[in-house]
Amino acid sequence: MSTLNRQILLASRPQGEATADNFKLVETPVPSQAELSDGQLVVKHHYLSLDPYMRGRMNESKSYAEPQPLNTVMIGGTVGEVIASKHPKFAVGDQVLGMGGWQEYAVVDANVRGAIHKVDTTHIPLSAYLGSVGMPGVTGWYGLVKIINPKAGETVAVSAASGAVGSVVGQLAKARGCRVVGFAGGADKCRYVVDELGFDACIDYKAHPDSRSLYKALKEATPDGIDGYFENVGGAILDAVMARMNAFGRIAMCGMIAGYDGQPMPLANPAMILVSRLKVEGFIVSEHPEVWPDAMKELGAMVATGKMKFRESVAQGIASAPEAFLGLLKGKNFGKQLVKLV
Repeated sequence: MSTLNRQILLASRPQGEATADNFKLVETPVPSQAELSDGQLVVKHHYLSLDPYMRGRMNESKSYAEPQPLNTVMIGGTVGEVIASKHPKFAVGDQVLGMGGWQEYAVVDANVRGAIHKVDTTHIPLSAYLGSVGMPGVTGWYGLVKIINPKAGETVAVSAASGAVGSVVGQLAKARGCRVVGFAGGADKCRYVVDELGFDACIDYKAHPDSRSLYKALKEATPDGIDGYFENVGGAILDAVMARMNAFGRIAMCGMIAGYDGQPMPLANPAMILVSRLKVEGFIVSEHPEVWPDAMKELGAMVATGKMKFRESVAQGIASAPEAFLGLLKGKNFGKQLVKLV
């Protein structure tokens, strides 16, 4: 009797806000060793990564990547264990990182460059390869190091500061001698950002319902202005930050989660880009494979030695993925959002 693979498919495109009805759970058989072609592996997933970029892929509108096709397994990063192999460089029991998607098992062609990578869990937990030592970590590293390029003594601000990307940005900036100010939703998240992650200050945006109140709190937290800003959110937070940016400040545009439901997000005062001579640069980390070795070296060393702290929200079982993902889009997660599959 064959093992069944439970998968989550994209059943329909959201009209505005995404809902659980946009997803569908199906079952398919897992191929046996004998059924594999040369070069193929079967990976049993231990963890699935849920990330904000997935919401953009659900739309059909133009973006930096092709839309997720309907009735296919939702895209997503995974870590797990090889349980069958017809590739000489991968053995049963190897722990691997890939883009296996929202499913319990994946058949991977290991001959495809970059499709699968072995990972070493001697000093780094397997799940961390989906967070601080994975795509979110390298995203934070690239935006901070290559775009913001902070100098010791400068002030760096970070939105979604308690999340998988923002938490890395702040800790890397502190390691470079910067004053670091975060934004997070709720007093608990802000306490974590300051007390655990070591930020100098954190602003609870939920406690500031209007732009004037938000700006006042930011001004108090950034007496010397802001030199670099790592943007994950957009909207009112971006407007407040731009009003505090110093001349020749740098903004790394990573995500705009406030606008993932398709509503346009106009800037309140775009003239500040000119007045303050700002550099504003968007980036997609997958377009910069050249930085991964340097980024992974620093991030891996910091996690292995306990200098990089991280937190995970873990949902249980593949069926929980849609609701966990919808919660992520509303900020209900605390740290990196994962789904545990074993």
